[in-house]
Order: sequence, then C-alpha cells, then structure tokens
Amino acid sequence: MPDTSKAPAKPFLSDVKTLRDRARKNIADGAVTSTYKGDPKQAVEILQSVLATEIVCVLRYTMHSVTATGISSEGVKAEFAEHAKEEQEHMMAVAERITQLGGEPDFNPEGLASRSASEYSTGPSLVDMIKENLIAERIAVEHYQELVRFFGDDDPTTKRMLEWILSVEEEHADDMHDLLVAHQGAPMLPR
Repeated sequence: MPDTSKAPAKPFLSDVKTLRDRARKNIADGAVTSTYKGDPKQAVEILQSVLATEIVCVLRYTMHSVTATGISSEGVKAEFAEHAKEEQEHMMAVAERITQLGGEPDFNPEGLASRSASEYSTGPSLVDMIKENLIAERIAVEHYQELVRFFGDDDPTTKRMLEWILSVEEEHADDMHDLLVAHQGAPMLPR
C-alpha cells in the first residue's frame, strides 16, 4: 500500500515578509545580501586583478591598433581596435561588479602591470603584435576558466560575468590565431 502521508511542502521562496525585513535591516550592505555565499572582500581582491588584466588588454590592443604597419595591416589594425573596445566593455563590467560587492575599482596606473595576469607587450612587427595578443588571450582564457570554477555557486553573478568575458576572450584567441595563420601561412594550432 503506497504511503499517502506527505511531508509538509517545502516552500519554494522565502517568506516575503522576512525578505522585506532583511532588506530594510541591511540596506547599508547594498547588493550583498545575507544569502551571498562568497567572501565579498576576497571576491573584490580577485576582481581587482581581473580589472587590471582588462585594462592592460585595452592598452595593448589600442597601442597595436595605432602602431601596426606594413602590407595588409589595415584589417589587422581594425581587429585590434575592435578587441580594445570589447576589452573596455569587460573592464567596465568588472569595475561595476567590484562596486556592487562593496569595493572601489582600482584604476591607479601605478602597479598595474604587477596586478595584471597578462603582460603589456609591444612587438616590432605585425606578426609579433598578433603573437603577443594571442599569448595574452590564452593567459586570460586559462585564468578566467579557473576563476569561473572558483566562484561557482557561491557567487553566481560574478561567475556569469566571467563566463561571458571568457567566451569573448576565446573568440579573441581564435581571431588572433586566424590572423597569425594568415600572416605566417601555416597553422600553429591543430584544427
């Protein structure tokens, strides 16, 4: 005979009155609620490094977009400029998230290179610039994959932001690889 007694249904959502009371009581905490499972200070510290990485990428791509020369450089310059714009979008999203978590984004240029996962490298030739950007994108991809796993379910908002940035960085790496193949004539990576 089947058991017809049921345990009381578990509510899907918290009691609205409780949510309202908590929101009013902790208004000074901004976007960080009592249900946030991460450590906001640690998250801000990590995101400061991400911010520095994105700033360095903006600067490197911008520099390359204005200094690239040589035959067939116009298309590459345009690609560098587009990537600089997208890296700036990442920079702004990360800065906003730092603010949401109660931090202050660190845009101070002093120490920027040491806070960044990627390097600011210029190259003497168009191919060298493409290589430096591909290296930087590969660093970003690995770094952001690790951070997505780190934040996981403890901070789903930061995780989603990093997943979005990661997907764009993977596109950038693919673009740089394609440019390298086009300018060197042979694939460096198996397809």
